Amino acid sequence: MGFIKKLGSDTAIYGLSSIIGRFLNYLLVPLYTAKMAAASGGYGIVTNVYAYTALLLVILTYGMETTLFRFLNKDGQDQNKVYGTILTSVGFTSLLFVVGVLSLLGWIAPAMGYADHPEYIGVMAIVVALDAFQAIPFSYLRAKKRPIKFAALKMLFIFLNIGLNLLYFVYLPKWYPGHEDIVGLIFDPTVGVGYAFFLNLVCTGLVTFGFWKEIFGVKWQFDWSLLKQMLKYTWPLLVLGIAGILNQTADKILFPYIYPHEDATAQLGIYGAAVKIAMIMALITQAFRYAYEPLIFDKNAKEDNNKMQALGMKFFVIFTLAAFLAVMAGIDVLKHIIGHDYWDGLVVVPIVMVAEIMMGIYFNLSFWYKLTDRTIWGAAISGIGCLVLLMVNWLFVPTYGYMACAWGGVAGYGTAMLVSYFLGQHFMPINYPMKELAGYTVLTAVLYAAGALVHIEGDILATVYRTALFAVFMAVVLVHEGLYAKLAARFLHKK
Repeated sequence: MGFIKKLGSDTAIYGLSSIIGRFLNYLLVPLYTAKMAAASGGYGIVTNVYAYTALLLVILTYGMETTLFRFLNKDGQDQNKVYGTILTSVGFTSLLFVVGVLSLLGWIAPAMGYADHPEYIGVMAIVVALDAFQAIPFSYLRAKKRPIKFAALKMLFIFLNIGLNLLYFVYLPKWYPGHEDIVGLIFDPTVGVGYAFFLNLVCTGLVTFGFWKEIFGVKWQFDWSLLKQMLKYTWPLLVLGIAGILNQTADKILFPYIYPHEDATAQLGIYGAAVKIAMIMALITQAFRYAYEPLIFDKNAKEDNNKMQALGMKFFVIFTLAAFLAVMAGIDVLKHIIGHDYWDGLVVVPIVMVAEIMMGIYFNLSFWYKLTDRTIWGAAISGIGCLVLLMVNWLFVPTYGYMACAWGGVAGYGTAMLVSYFLGQHFMPINYPMKELAGYTVLTAVLYAAGALVHIEGDILATVYRTALFAVFMAVVLVHEGLYAKLAARFLHKK
């Protein structure tokens, strides 16, 4: 149970910072969707540009986060040399990327459809390069079991970003008329959606100073021969990462090109806004990963790794299924996060959440090839899943619009999940509690269907009804896992 307690405590810290941070960051969604009407396509631009940056971030980190964990825990490795080599490598490639993009901006921006606003692309190139560099100190904090500083820096970015966005999208536009001479010194109303990108650059740049100790307080050592070993290990992770992030972003990148209607950008904005509600599942998966990955790679835990992975999978599935039902119970409240003219996209929320659960399960299944240094298999599996997603989008988006995007995620992640499971059981068999997992999944499906098929007038009554269904799920979990008896005993003991 020590592993579960450690996993739970670290996930709580990472998760609390992520959940609070994402919740606060959600303030930007109603802000953007209120200030950028769906028909204008403004939020579609934000969705599209950030999809590119997510893909580029994976490319610029090229699997070095996982590589850091792997090599820090290898016997005989100098940890300062491992960290310094990776930090130098990622820093150098990030700098090259910025120089290249800015040099070719006149060609890249028109190719992406932003000939009128090349500054969007230039600014976000700098942002993604800084994010890639910061990813290594962030991973180092996780490896050193320092979740508090990790969470503090994540929260710092969120508060800075929200504060500046409120200033530039709410207050300065109100103060500008009649005070152009003063407010105009820091605000230009013609910039519009561009401030979403410029403010990100300011916040990301400021957070970099929070890594002063991790950058200048360690003895930097670079080892070219060590880097060669790392690159041999990490290049399949890069392919895996690209395939994985394409599963999340390819639909948002491709949509303006393959949806044959003039309102493609507006439709993309509606889809992007609705997906924000479903991203609670991605948040949970991320928090779990931050805590889980260092524990699995810990060389002191090798003997119990199979048991740990089985337990980790079980509690991950339970937690994500509970989150699914919780979000669907409160959908009539959560929908107010986005503007009313974006509500047509709410139909994709449960579909995208199912895809995110599959992605999380796939992550849990990925350790067989990471721990056995068979990362080439990970690249192949993710590549297969990505091809399935791309095919679904290419074939069905022209007819079914963003609904095909949502189902493409389910198809892609579902394929990768199944292939990884069967190959993993061959190379590194783990006794997952399949009957329990299947039982919880069927129960969730039944409860969701009961909530979706029974029509109840009024948002409040509907929310109460679906919350009761969620409570049924939690009661079953508590009884089945014996948690109810433990909680009752602890309560009586305190009494």
